[in-house]
Amino acid sequence: MKKKNVLFIIADQWRGDCLSMLGHPVVETPNIAALAAEGVTFKRHYTQAVPCGPGRASLLTGLYMMNHREVQNTTPLDARHTNLALELRKAGYDPALVGYTTTTPDPRVTAHADPRFRSLGADMEAWRPVGSWGLTKLETYFPWLTAQGFSVPENPWDLFLPQDLGPGEIGASRKPSRIPAHLSNTAWFTGLGIDYLRSTRNKPWFLHLGYWHPHPPFIASAPYNEMYDPARCPSPVRAASAQAEGQQHPLLRYYVESIPRSNFFQNGQGLGSAMDDAEVRQMRATYYGLIREIDDQLGRVFGYLKETGQWDDTLIVMTSDHGEQLGDHHLLGKIGYFDESYHVPLVIRDPSRAADGTRGTQVDHFTEVVDTMPTLLDWLGQPTPRACDGRSLLPFVREGAAPARWRTEVHYEYDFRNISTSQAETALGLEMDECALAVVQDEHYKYVHFAASAPLFFDLRRDPQQMNSVAGQPEYAAQQLVYAQKMLDWRLLHAERTLTGYAASPEGLRSRG
Repeated sequence: MKKKNVLFIIADQWRGDCLSMLGHPVVETPNIAALAAEGVTFKRHYTQAVPCGPGRASLLTGLYMMNHREVQNTTPLDARHTNLALELRKAGYDPALVGYTTTTPDPRVTAHADPRFRSLGADMEAWRPVGSWGLTKLETYFPWLTAQGFSVPENPWDLFLPQDLGPGEIGASRKPSRIPAHLSNTAWFTGLGIDYLRSTRNKPWFLHLGYWHPHPPFIASAPYNEMYDPARCPSPVRAASAQAEGQQHPLLRYYVESIPRSNFFQNGQGLGSAMDDAEVRQMRATYYGLIREIDDQLGRVFGYLKETGQWDDTLIVMTSDHGEQLGDHHLLGKIGYFDESYHVPLVIRDPSRAADGTRGTQVDHFTEVVDTMPTLLDWLGQPTPRACDGRSLLPFVREGAAPARWRTEVHYEYDFRNISTSQAETALGLEMDECALAVVQDEHYKYVHFAASAPLFFDLRRDPQQMNSVAGQPEYAAQQLVYAQKMLDWRLLHAERTLTGYAASPEGLRSRG
């Protein structure tokens, strides 16, 4: 049997529109574009939840958040759920992890004194860490820097301050990071991945290659800090003022009035919503530089696979856990209900001859991160667990057509209870379990349902940027009801079903997959 390898690339906080082959006006991703020329690009791919923990839980379990219920970064993941790594072990793989999964263990089966309950970077069960960033962010990276002869300050996070910080700099900066590019965490993750690949030449392998960037802090090493001209970067899509933006919904008003720049820049002061157009453009130029750095590093990985004769034996999947607002709607981060937080990249390059007819194509159908696990298992000839909410994307990759009864809309969820960093629950006067929203969206309309407040409804044909909700307007009442029913249909169809295909009978246990 031919050797089958998988390179599963997950960058953190990469917007779905930031790929050169999708026509982005500024950012350049030549290595990913070359990968896409040999594979398939999914143009309307959405994460199912934000931030990192919920998004990665959906990505690595194939479950919608309403089923896995890891609702925030620090919320435990129920131990009863299978995951991609557990299923890969059934196929004889020892799945390797470079990076992190942002998983908190189940406290019902894990001692409460376990140090993983004091961290944000624990790993999901069954992955074998070969390049972990540690239980807290980058705790293994900073000692590595020291070992390279680089001077690390007492507070290592000061390394993410700009060089020659000026007295008036309170956020976005064109100045470079104090860390040279060859010692950046992006280069470090890449080196860890290549080191692992060197050890696996004679056996099939599966590598989760994770990158922290373009996650903030938004500061890039030279030359990436000056690679893009802020004047060429798009201006943010937003209302005339943060106050006007917040009138759309109380949750949005809370965020535009509370998100600090310090979450995104080591020298940040004040609110993110107060950033002017020039500051947003500079932030975007830096963000694009961080993306280009990852693309360059992926060129190293792809080159290694080609040099060692493994390129034609390796499935490559490139994606992200969630997007980034980048100033759109006066927001920073991955938050709320706008597309910028949920639209993510997906490129699949299948080396088999069966995929020759689709190379270089782009898919317009809606796809979701819950489809990733079924796709990977399908390519390896493994069954998809019945509990999974997604479906394999291989028909798009090999046949160039959607499977029968493919979804016509996309779905995502957000939970904003006071558990990790959000204080929206208190600010909005809600009970903990009322702090939830869910979205159903197609080409024409977007419906946002809140557990304890009025919904939003957007006519995407007239208002593609979702500036003005038409919820409650008489002429949209019938259409809004249709989408509320779609939401209910979706939840009924995907209610947890691990055992719902089994039944007792006089002949014994019966099952239907």
